[in-house]
Amino acid sequence: MKNKTLLFFTIILISVNAWSQKPAVEPNSEKVLLINNVQIFNGKDEKTTIGNVLIVNNMISKISTAPIPTNKSGEIKVIDGKGKFLMPGLIDAHTHIMMESLDIMELLNNDIEYITVNAVRSAEKDLMQGFTTFRDLSGPSFGLQKAIDKGLMIGPRIYPSGAMISQTSGHGDFLSVNAVPRDAGSSLDFTERFNFGILADGADEVLKRTREQLRLGATQIKLAAGGGVSSNYDPLDVSEFTEAEMKAAVDAAENWGTYVTVHAYTPRAIQTALRAGVRCIDHAQLIDEVTAKMVADKNVWLSLQPFIDTGVSVFAEGSPNRIKQQTMSRGTESAYLFAKKYNIKTAFGTDCLFQPKHSAARAGDLTKLLKWYTPFEILKMATSTNAELLTMSGPRNPYPNKLGVIEEGAYADMLLVDGNPLKNLNILEDYDKSLLMIIKDGVVYKNTIK
Repeated sequence: MKNKTLLFFTIILISVNAWSQKPAVEPNSEKVLLINNVQIFNGKDEKTTIGNVLIVNNMISKISTAPIPTNKSGEIKVIDGKGKFLMPGLIDAHTHIMMESLDIMELLNNDIEYITVNAVRSAEKDLMQGFTTFRDLSGPSFGLQKAIDKGLMIGPRIYPSGAMISQTSGHGDFLSVNAVPRDAGSSLDFTERFNFGILADGADEVLKRTREQLRLGATQIKLAAGGGVSSNYDPLDVSEFTEAEMKAAVDAAENWGTYVTVHAYTPRAIQTALRAGVRCIDHAQLIDEVTAKMVADKNVWLSLQPFIDTGVSVFAEGSPNRIKQQTMSRGTESAYLFAKKYNIKTAFGTDCLFQPKHSAARAGDLTKLLKWYTPFEILKMATSTNAELLTMSGPRNPYPNKLGVIEEGAYADMLLVDGNPLKNLNILEDYDKSLLMIIKDGVVYKNTIK
């Protein structure tokens, strides 16, 4: 017993002595990363500049064409960029991080723990593709956001919407065929209990469900305002939610200083949303010219996705979902042409959903845009322009400093690329080879430059 007591106090003394030692880095000292000799694309201007970038902790502290002294205390690392291309981290303005790595049947027939583990792995893969920020537009991503921000896991920054709010028979209705008529006292469906999507009918219910998502930490609210491809109960042409129902969500969001975006393809769905005060339209593939002009006149955003029918689909040929997908895809070109004609503020998103192969190659959606835009216009859209959209969440913005740019005072989210994507955008598809360095929030997650 005496020996055990002596051992115990010996361990305590050793521990106290270890804690009393002066740490290698002072607790309030800074982590400094200096990247020299890089070709800087700032996210806004087509012209690049050869220069040096100083990162202090998680922020860009200084950018200069002249040498930058490193007379700072703390942990200092200097990297020779060897003239490689430095750009802001990519931003995806339409994602579903909890639903991108499994197909729809796996999602509906597995428990939330299995789904979450898959999402955790997917988030790391997304960051390794160069995407440092996501606007998540449906799904229970609040926990992932917190875990990533606390450094418990690796992944992009997340602007979460929480559950997509849908009417009964709408795009977010994933109940079984025989689940109606639905008793008022019925328990919530799996997709509702775990906040993938929630059903609301009538302005009062929409108001309540919107407030619930804001309570959980939504940075913006997502409504399903029209028919969808993957949903089974709504033809593509239908308009969902009344103007009063949408306005209830808009009022609640505006009371919290943020905004509502809607899933909508058709002119009627989009116009109803515009009258209700919605500030962003996601998809809009079937928009017409009159509606496009209304979007421009109201200074509303379009968050477009380059949906192009390649002949490969998760839906069986001839099935209702496949026919809806083909109809929607045929409108993609006119949607982009209207956006350009009326100079509508246009964001880039992938809408990776139910297709693991798509989420593993999301940079391919950037190269699809070459049909309508130059490489510079595409890179600007996927960096500084998307970042501008994110600022619409106002005081609900969890990342209030600048994103999508390489500027002093911006977050240190950046990619060092082997090659110049302003001349050859396709190199971003081969991200394992072309991305030499990936930095998010000042942390180097990949570095293969020697």
